[in-house]
Amino acid sequence: MIKKIYLVGNPNVGKSVVFSRLTGVQVISSNYPGTTVGLTRGYLSLGDEKIEVVDLPGTYSLEPTSSAEEVTVSLLKEYARDEIVVINILDSTNLERNLLLTLQLIEEAYPVIVCMNMCDDALHRGVHIDIKKLEDILHIPVISTCAVTGVGIKLLTERIKEAVPVSRGRLPHEERWKEIGLIIEQVQRLEHRHHSLREAIEDASVRPLTGVIMAAGVIYASFKIVRFVGEFLINKLTDPFFINIYQPVLERLTIGWQEKGFWFHLFIGDLINGKIDFKQSLGVLTTAPYIEFGMVLPYVISFYFILSILEDIGYLPRLAILLDNLLHRIGLHGYAIIPVLLGFGCNVPGILSTRVLESRRERFIASTLISIGVPCVPLQAMIFGLLGKFGGLYVAGVYLVLFSLILILGLVLNRTLKGYSPEFLLEIPPYRFPPLHMLGRKLYFRIKGFLVEAVPIVLIGVAVINILIYFNLFNFVSGIFAPVIRDLFGLPKEAIVALAVGFLRKDVAIGMLLPLGLSVKQLFIAATLLAISFPCVATFIVLWKELGLKDLIKSTLIMIGISILVGTALNFMIIR
Repeated sequence: MIKKIYLVGNPNVGKSVVFSRLTGVQVISSNYPGTTVGLTRGYLSLGDEKIEVVDLPGTYSLEPTSSAEEVTVSLLKEYARDEIVVINILDSTNLERNLLLTLQLIEEAYPVIVCMNMCDDALHRGVHIDIKKLEDILHIPVISTCAVTGVGIKLLTERIKEAVPVSRGRLPHEERWKEIGLIIEQVQRLEHRHHSLREAIEDASVRPLTGVIMAAGVIYASFKIVRFVGEFLINKLTDPFFINIYQPVLERLTIGWQEKGFWFHLFIGDLINGKIDFKQSLGVLTTAPYIEFGMVLPYVISFYFILSILEDIGYLPRLAILLDNLLHRIGLHGYAIIPVLLGFGCNVPGILSTRVLESRRERFIASTLISIGVPCVPLQAMIFGLLGKFGGLYVAGVYLVLFSLILILGLVLNRTLKGYSPEFLLEIPPYRFPPLHMLGRKLYFRIKGFLVEAVPIVLIGVAVINILIYFNLFNFVSGIFAPVIRDLFGLPKEAIVALAVGFLRKDVAIGMLLPLGLSVKQLFIAATLLAISFPCVATFIVLWKELGLKDLIKSTLIMIGISILVGTALNFMIIR
């Protein structure tokens, strides 16, 4: 009886897409015990059986050279051979390299079925593989698939139970490569073809000069599109909904409520000129839903849409290659750009994805830099909302300060922290245009995850703030920190409320700056301080989980020190 199905293959062969096709997108993510290596699990129905499918970390061979590969080898040994099936996923465009792992799996007597993925890409590149002949040579089932379109997946599931151990002696390393060469000669035929435009763009995107120009263009265009789409959704959808539909409903529901009463203050907040002001009223039913759904969600949708496209077409690995030299100077390698970009959406998945980095030192540096220098989408939305009306120079100034902090702090941490940063090995996939329905599914679940995590915190955070303000408890805190806020940062003592609330939710905190009537200089300083000070409580908890208490305290002290230094420097350097 089959207890587990393991998906095994080299990195970037499409394992995650095959996994999605077999199990759907409702999956369980977890860490392998004692490590930070992530595993993805789901279930596949085979007849009356429901079998767990595990997407193992990518590995090039069964002779591990990293913690991720060690996890793969360990999991393969957990069950008896007759209780598992190994679906070995190969990249059809790189058959020679992929066959090394296949032969090792067969030699270890695992029940193996080969999934020759990316068959469409192989044909486009003039690579023709005789699947039947390969199956006869290996004596195991071999199925040609294209996971992004679903071609061959049904046949793959139908033949899973045909996977049985094959009797084959272990070959020495050199003999195994000779065997692979003989197999390639018999099953693979290459057709001469000219370099396509797509391949020319692929080459240009990893060369130093053209690659940097393309990267600058892609990043600039991405943020312009994010802002354009976000503002379009706000102006055409969310603002009209809240102002024309939601506000009249609230006003009718609250007729007869005592304006100065506790419940009115909690749910509606303060009336501005006798009316509800979604940005300033600060009520659980007014400001809380407006900030999350009216101001932040449109930018979240546009950001994750662009990020999903860059992921699926294969551009992010190329960006990682380009930035590898720069990131090495701050103690990271090129693939750290993935957690950083995810951090621009939300710091929580950004920090969680630092698990792809090999050493604890790298994870500490990356997590600290993300917490301090990478503003999440909600925070970015509010920065645009606060400073955009004063001109793009102020918005760009915030990003310039954050970028400078990442470089300077990264250099310092790289020189002072003990440990190592391993070499960077990354497989670069070809460019592919992703199917729109796959993009849609990914976008849906990312937005759903964001809302599930964010909405309760926003509602609870606004409620707590309202209660503290109603009973004047913030006045005591403001009095203690007034000298630092006023003398060092040049902000009114009331701003301490917004800075403190930033621990609960950054977007709510910046929204609380609006009623204070701050100058553009003060808004710039306050927005920058909120970006680099304590992360929101969800990020803080994830930092604790990922780094441990000792490193969390270390990272927190760095944040406090940097916040005081930057806030003071900006106050005395900015003239206006």
